[in-house]
Amino acid sequence: MTIRLIEFFCPRGLLLTAALLASMLPAGGAVAAEAAPTSIVVQLREADLAFPVEATVEAVNQATVAAQVAGRVIALRADPGQRVKQGEVLMRLDAREAAGSDAGARATLAQASAAYERTQSLHARKFVSQAALDQATAAWQAAQGAAGTAGATLSHGAVTAPMAGLVAQRHIELGEMAAPGRPLFTVFDPKGLRVIASLPQYKLAELKKAARARIEFPETGTWVDAIRVEILPTVDARSHTATARLYLPENIEGVVPGMYARAHFTIARVQKLTVPPAAVMRRGEVSAVYVVDEKNGAHLRQVRLGEAVSGGELEVLAGISPGERVSLTPVKTGIELKAASGR
Repeated sequence: MTIRLIEFFCPRGLLLTAALLASMLPAGGAVAAEAAPTSIVVQLREADLAFPVEATVEAVNQATVAAQVAGRVIALRADPGQRVKQGEVLMRLDAREAAGSDAGARATLAQASAAYERTQSLHARKFVSQAALDQATAAWQAAQGAAGTAGATLSHGAVTAPMAGLVAQRHIELGEMAAPGRPLFTVFDPKGLRVIASLPQYKLAELKKAARARIEFPETGTWVDAIRVEILPTVDARSHTATARLYLPENIEGVVPGMYARAHFTIARVQKLTVPPAAVMRRGEVSAVYVVDEKNGAHLRQVRLGEAVSGGELEVLAGISPGERVSLTPVKTGIELKAASGR
């Protein structure tokens, strides 16, 4: 078994045939290393007993800016990843029709205003009736409303940022036609992030009493403590899960909305045997470590691992015992074993 594992984990350029390796290995399959590798004694340590849940990162403050008028995109001022200020122009639309309507509304307003002033003067001198003044007043107020609406419509030709933050996505390109309601940009505030997780109904009572929660980002190996946890009071009727929001600290490098994460709800503290990830060699479904004996002899031993615990170490379910020493440089140890067995 030892011979097969050594063959399986060593680089191809250093592989020996099984027969040659068997003839050179001493009894028991162990080879004394020329130099003691960097190693660590594994011990039981207190760790969190956690309930892991798949999660997704999202921004607390995020907005999708949509077109409010129809028009072709004639200028783009922002790209994904760009930091923008609130009110900054992101793009401009061809709003010539809206400009024409605005000019007509302002002309009508000027005419209605002049008519209202004349009628008001004539009414003061008793030349026109109160009804005529009321009619002129109504026409002037209607023109004011129409001019305001036309001005607002024209202003929508300049699409601005609703908040200060980062542009996450641009949904339209130069020359395309925007229509009312079509998404144009997605902007988010990077200072406020959280992860969203779905909690099974049968675990809700236990998870609501959890002492704390930690968020793991498996791709980077980063662990952070949630600063606040919210479990929404409703359960989805189809999936029978409740939504949990776990708020992250500010300025976590490399974390952006949409990333995959894993939320760990701590429900108890237990003793676990753990090893650092650097000590573990993986090939497909097989995991192993080099166990170093009292004479600095290294033995490759298959282990069964559990999930990562708080701090990034891996739980060992079987294969080694507390007090044994494992190599932290398994590749180097394997090369040294091959070199020693080749003499």
